[in-house]
Amino acid sequence: MSESIKFSVIIVAAGSGSRLGGNMPKQYIKINGKTILRHTLDVFKNMEGLQDICVVINPEHKTMFEKAILPPLGGADYVKFCKGGNTRKDSVYNGIKELSNLKDEDIILVHDAARPFVKQSEIYDLLSVMQDYKAASLATPVVDTLRYDGEKATVSRDNLYAIQTPQAFHYGVLKHAHEQAGDKEYTDDTSLISEMGIDVKFVKGSKGNFKITTSKDLTLVKRLFITETRTGQGFDVHRFDTVKAQSVRLCGIDIPHDKALKGHSDADVALHALTDAILGAIGEGDIGLHFPPSNNDFKNMDSAEFVKHALKLLHDKGGEVINTDITIICEAPKISPYRDEMVDKIVEITGISKTRINIKATTTEKLGFTGRGEGIAAQAIVNISLPAQENS
Repeated sequence: MSESIKFSVIIVAAGSGSRLGGNMPKQYIKINGKTILRHTLDVFKNMEGLQDICVVINPEHKTMFEKAILPPLGGADYVKFCKGGNTRKDSVYNGIKELSNLKDEDIILVHDAARPFVKQSEIYDLLSVMQDYKAASLATPVVDTLRYDGEKATVSRDNLYAIQTPQAFHYGVLKHAHEQAGDKEYTDDTSLISEMGIDVKFVKGSKGNFKITTSKDLTLVKRLFITETRTGQGFDVHRFDTVKAQSVRLCGIDIPHDKALKGHSDADVALHALTDAILGAIGEGDIGLHFPPSNNDFKNMDSAEFVKHALKLLHDKGGEVINTDITIICEAPKISPYRDEMVDKIVEITGISKTRINIKATTTEKLGFTGRGEGIAAQAIVNISLPAQENS
């Protein structure tokens, strides 16, 4: 199965994007709150068999690159970056050298950062032919009528293909091709490989896998990234333990108090409500479904892990949190002195912007179990955005 084939990826992202116009390199332009580069990285990040990603960047873009991979990718530890060269060929070669841990027979993909619409199924199709070929590329048959300017005769479209990325190679073959290429320039790596007499297998791609090059392309991209907004809510309650304590945990912060909340995990009622809100927004049940109290693996677990799990499910669907509003309901302890620290902790856990997080507290005027000081309740609301393809 192609899904089990191991591979690494070089993402070429060192260009200035001058043909797009404007002052911002195109790979760092944001669409729906994420850079084009991040959209491209998100295609690869959860693919089975992925070993390493090396993003080739302009050193002057380092700050933009670091922001582009926040919140952290599912496997941020395998995302590397290296300096780009004066030409595309030089940039790819720098990426090859950065991944020097690879063996000659290992598979390496080269992909343009400005192609965020490639499908994982297409990438798996590409990988599947690499057991029989040393080089392959996504490509689409040319269907438009072609003619040179000033000429009357048309150009035959028979066996004519538009070459896309990613392109796949055995690492040793691609490395050798770059080492012997000299100063000659190539528009892509299959051209370089072909000059060595190595067959390049074309794998059917799709028109949707186009490269963002001009301002018109960017307008089309914005139309393709139509999203819907969903809302989820969560509510949770935990009673106080009878054992005297020194602190109670809320929103990941230990607040001085003589009572702690009782629960199977760390009983962080606020993070539990936030987890349920995210799960509710994406239709994935509740916290008990994913972390049942009957499972001792979750005993005393940090509730931040519950939130991270819910966020991973959201990100896997291509979604993002727009904002969250958390309300803590209790008579004591006082929440307001710790509000800023709580917000900072939520930022650390989720990667959500500080300006999109609100935490507040209220009492029940001495009424009910919270009014009697028997426990704490919390509710959370989140708004999320999801790609249009999630509408069905």
